[in-house]
Amino acid sequence: MELLGRLLEIIGFGIGIPIGLLLGYYLFIHPEPRDVKDPIIRPIHELDTSSLLDLWPETDWLNKFLSDMWPYLDKAICNMIRSTAEPMFAEYIGKYQIKSVYFDSLTLGTLPPTFHGIKVHESNENELVLEPAVRWAGNPNITLVLKVLSLQIKLQLVDVQVFAAPRIVFKPLVPTFPCFSSIAVSLLEKPQIDFGLNLMKADVMAIPGLYHYVQETIRKQVAGFYLWPQTLEIPILDSSVGATKKPVGILHVKVVRAIELLKMDFLGASDPYVKLSLSGERIPAKRTSVKMRTLNPVWNENFKLTVKDLQSQVLELRVYDWEKIGPHDKLGMQVVPLRLLSPHEAKEFTLDLFKNQNPNDPHNKRRRGKVVVELRFDPFKEDHERFSGPLEVHVSNQSRVPSISEDEHFAASGLLLITVIGAQDVEGKRHNNPCAVALFGGERKRTKTVKKTQDPCWNEEFQFVLDEASLKEVIRIEVISKRRKFGFQSKESLGYVDIQLFDVVHNEHINDKFHLINSRNGIVHVDMRWRVI
Repeated sequence: MELLGRLLEIIGFGIGIPIGLLLGYYLFIHPEPRDVKDPIIRPIHELDTSSLLDLWPETDWLNKFLSDMWPYLDKAICNMIRSTAEPMFAEYIGKYQIKSVYFDSLTLGTLPPTFHGIKVHESNENELVLEPAVRWAGNPNITLVLKVLSLQIKLQLVDVQVFAAPRIVFKPLVPTFPCFSSIAVSLLEKPQIDFGLNLMKADVMAIPGLYHYVQETIRKQVAGFYLWPQTLEIPILDSSVGATKKPVGILHVKVVRAIELLKMDFLGASDPYVKLSLSGERIPAKRTSVKMRTLNPVWNENFKLTVKDLQSQVLELRVYDWEKIGPHDKLGMQVVPLRLLSPHEAKEFTLDLFKNQNPNDPHNKRRRGKVVVELRFDPFKEDHERFSGPLEVHVSNQSRVPSISEDEHFAASGLLLITVIGAQDVEGKRHNNPCAVALFGGERKRTKTVKKTQDPCWNEEFQFVLDEASLKEVIRIEVISKRRKFGFQSKESLGYVDIQLFDVVHNEHINDKFHLINSRNGIVHVDMRWRVI
C-alpha cells in the first residue's frame, strides 16, 4: 500500500503541475488588459523640439566617440603635419642663415574638439557625410625650433581656440572598427581662430596690430588649402585591416612551364597545376589546367589580375598535384613582389619552389623544382602618371575618354567594377532569402545569400576584365531568392535590371538605385566603375 501511495503521489504531482500552469496562463496571462491603449505613431518630422529632445535626451554620444578616438586622430593628424611640413622646412635650410628647422614637440593635446549641432547628408556612395559646428579649446604642445647661425629660436603655440564649420566624410565604410578607413575634412567657410604665440617665452601676439594680421593671414592660408572642395585626407586603417583601395592597373600573368617538380605518383610522376592570386584579395584564386603524368609541364596560359597596390602586393604562385580522390598535394609555392615590375614591360621570372615562406623551415632545403612565369603590369590611363613620371601627364589627360572604333568596339582594354550594395522591398511569393547575380560577357557572379529579409545588404564587388566589348552589351543584375528544404532547392526571381555598358563607359562611374523589373516595389543599389587600361 505504501508503494501504491507513493506512485499515486508521483502521478498526481505530474498531472497537477501542467494543469495548474494551464489554468494560470488562461486566468492571468492570456486575457489582454483593457486599460492599455495602442501607442500613437507619428512621423518624426511632425514632432516639435521638446518631443525630439524627449526621444533623444543624450546628445553627447558623438562627443564621447570623438573623445575615445582622439588619441588615434591626434597621432594621425600630427604624422600628416610632420610629413607635409618637413619638405617645406627643407626648402629654407641654407637660406637666411638657417641651419635647421624641426618640431621639438608636436601633439594636439588631450582635449578633443566638441560638436555643437550636426547635419547629416544622405548619399548613394559608400560613405557618411557630416557637417557639424565644431569648437575646440585645446591644450596643444607644438614647439618649432629654428637654428640660425649659432642661435636657437623656439616658437611655441599656446591657448588655441577654433570655431569651424567643416564637412567631414567617413569613407569608405568597412566591416572593421571604427567602421571607416579614412576621414576627408574640408571647410565650408573660413574658420575663426584665436591663439597665442610665444617666441623665446615672450608673447609675440601682444605686439599692437600683429595679432589681427597674423590671425587673418592664417585664416586665408587655411581656407586656401582646405576650403571645400579642397580636402585633408586622414588615413585611419591600412589595407591590411580592411581599408578598400581602388584598382590601379591589370597584372598580366603568363604561366609558362615548370621544371623538375617533385614525384608524387607511384609511377614516378605528378599531375601538376598552378593556382595564382594577389595578396590582400578575397576573390577566388585563378588556376591553370592540369598536366597529367609529367614533372616538366608546359602551360603557356594567360591570366589577368586586378592590382590595387603596386608597392605592397605580391603575386602568390602555388603548385599542386591533382588527385582524383582526396585533397590535392602541395608541390611548392613562391611569391613575386609587384614592385619589381615596370609599367608595360614584360619580365620573365624563373622561381625556385619552396614549401612555405619560412626561411628557417628545414623542409625548404629540399629541391622542389622551378616554375617559370612572365609578368607585365599595365596601369590604368588615369593612374599612368603615378607610375611613369611627369613626362606622361599630357598623355594621361588625353586618355580620360575611352576611344571607340567605328564597329562599336573599344580600341583599348578596360576593367568593369560592379559593386552590388543592397536591395529594398524585394518580396517573393514563397520565401525571401535574396542573393544578387551579376551577368555580363558570358560570366555569372553571385553574392552571398541573406536569409529572411526584404532589405538585404551585400556590399560585394565583382570584376570583369575586358579586352574588347561591344557598347551594346548589357549588364544584368538579378535578385534571386533560394530555399533548401528536405534536400530540394527552390529558386525564385525577385526582379532584375538591365544596364547598358555604354552608359557606364560614357559616365565612368554610376552609383544609383534602380527599380527592379517584374517586382512590385523592389529596388537594387549598384555602384559601377569603368577603368581604361
